[in-house]
Parts: sequence; C-alpha cells; structure tokens
Amino acid sequence: MAETSAATKLKSNKSAPAPFEIPAFELPKFDMPKMEVPAAFRDMAEKSISQAKDTYEKMKAVAEEATDMLEDTYATATKGCTDYGLKIIEIARANTNAGFDFANDLFTVKSVAEMVELSTTHARRQFEALTSQSKELAALAQKVATETCEPVKEGVSKALKKAG
Repeated sequence: MAETSAATKLKSNKSAPAPFEIPAFELPKFDMPKMEVPAAFRDMAEKSISQAKDTYEKMKAVAEEATDMLEDTYATATKGCTDYGLKIIEIARANTNAGFDFANDLFTVKSVAEMVELSTTHARRQFEALTSQSKELAALAQKVATETCEPVKEGVSKALKKAG
C-alpha cells in the first residue's frame, strides 16, 4: 500500500522533472571582433578560386576525353577480338573439312602407292594452308592491335598538347 501512495504522489506532482529528461544547454554568446580582411588577401583568394575553377574545368574536360577514348578503345578491341575469333573458327572449319575429305579419299584408294601419293598431296596442301592461315591470323592480330592502340595514342597526344 505504501508503494501505491508513493507512485500516486509522483504522478500528482507535475513540477518534478522526468527521470531521464536532459536539461537544455545553451552556448554562451561571445561577441566576435569585427575584422576587415585586407584587399590583397581578398584578391589573392579570388584569384586562387578562379584558378581552381579553371583547373577543375580543364581536368573535367580531360577526364571526359579519356572516358571517350577508353570507350572507343574497348569497342575497337571487342570488334577485333570477335573478328579474330571468327577467323579461327573459319580456319578450324576448313581444316576439319580437309581432314574429312582426306579420310573419305583414303577409303577409295586401291593400292599402297596411291595411299602414299594421296597422303603426300594432303600433307603438302595442309602445310600450305597452315602457312597461309598463320599469315592471315598474324596480319589480323597486327591490324587489331594497331586499331586498338590508335585511339589511345591520339588521346595521349591531345592530352599532352592541352596540358603543355
């Protein structure tokens, strides 16, 4: 019973602070002395801000150009790699067909001499094809590398001209 009367007293006493209430805190107000910034400092600050803005604009333009250059480079490299892969598939198809044709021709031979002649002819053709295919792949790889590096080369030279 004593506990209930104490709780009732607390509820009825409105002037008592809540148990977890944080008192308001105010910062003391100090009067700041008024200073006049010399004109030389203002001019220097304005020039610095102006130079910073100019530098930012130049760097932004260079970054945008670099992004465009990288996009062009990746697009060119992707196309070149696709062309190279398609060329390899074409070569593999030609070589596979030549192998099947050779195997088919082997079934029609009637003598060992004819088989040796057929094998020699096939080996010579395949060696010539391999030489030609290797040259084609090398030329294609060189073309892809050149086309891929060209935008980078141009972009770097433009950036160096602007920076200089």
